Amino acid sequence: MTSVPAKPHTLRSDIVFTFVLALAVYVAWLLRDVLVMLYVSALFAVVLTPLVRATASLHIGRWQPLKGAAILFLLLATAGALIAFGFLAIPPVAHDMEQLSAQAPARIPEMVSKLRQIPFLGRLDSGVLTVKLQSFAGQAATYMLYSFENWAGVLVKIISGFVLTLYFLIEGDQTYLWVLSFVPPQSRKRLDDALQRAAIRMGKWLRGQASLMIMIGAASTTVYLLLDVRYAYALGVLTGLFNIVPVVGAAATLVIAVLVAAMDSWGRVLGVAIFFFAYLQIENSFLVPRIMRTRVGLPGLAILVALLLGFALEGVLGALVAVPTCVLVAVLLDEYLAPKET
Repeated sequence: MTSVPAKPHTLRSDIVFTFVLALAVYVAWLLRDVLVMLYVSALFAVVLTPLVRATASLHIGRWQPLKGAAILFLLLATAGALIAFGFLAIPPVAHDMEQLSAQAPARIPEMVSKLRQIPFLGRLDSGVLTVKLQSFAGQAATYMLYSFENWAGVLVKIISGFVLTLYFLIEGDQTYLWVLSFVPPQSRKRLDDALQRAAIRMGKWLRGQASLMIMIGAASTTVYLLLDVRYAYALGVLTGLFNIVPVVGAAATLVIAVLVAAMDSWGRVLGVAIFFFAYLQIENSFLVPRIMRTRVGLPGLAILVALLLGFALEGVLGALVAVPTCVLVAVLLDEYLAPKET
């Protein structure tokens, strides 16, 4: 049986290939938001798949939930937790905000007197500070009004990503096999093994990150209660949840906690700031290197660089998926580029 000779490369074929490649890159750039959403949703599905399988393996008497029932159970549990958090956290915050808006004209001079107690701010004129605070309050209200459209767009993206993640969880195996079908048979098994190893390490990352979230959530709630900070339980839950985004999440919760503590006294502000400074030192120098190194097998420097690159490319969303992406890249590089022992 004679083999078919390969077609020789011609200038025309090279030009056509270059044009098609440039067109594909241009289309991918135009659709980058959609492609990023698909990638993030698929990555979340891979990370959450071990949790779904663990739920599906539970036995309640003689009944064992199937995969769809396990996903529905997790959704109901998440929705119940969010609703309970809303009922417990939102009413006191809304009540205080209503009182604050009603008492703002009378409380601004009090806030000015507190600000003048801070070093370097005591030299400022009280009238200037009062005008600045009133202007800031008006600008903040205007900003919140005009940014409603932006928040609505963010909410649509979150819902879309959530729905895509559900689809990937339900039909992920079929989608995965369909994508692998485009790989030549002689290379398919090797790629499948590498991706399966990456999925296992991503699941370990989720467990490690969950343990860090529980630690900072419990520690911050205890400190908030000891300092008698308002909404201590709600702030503790937010501190734990936001810590899923390393560094950025802690910075966001620090700002929120400081603003809430500033409503009562500067001593509480100082206590919250000292707690966050001490805990972040412990987490970054002791907890994260040990937990993440044993979970995902990456050095601390690689995790830090991945977080910086992810935040620079896609902001908070990029930082959220930076470590799992770094795990995937590390596994593929180890499989295809690292020299193998013979």
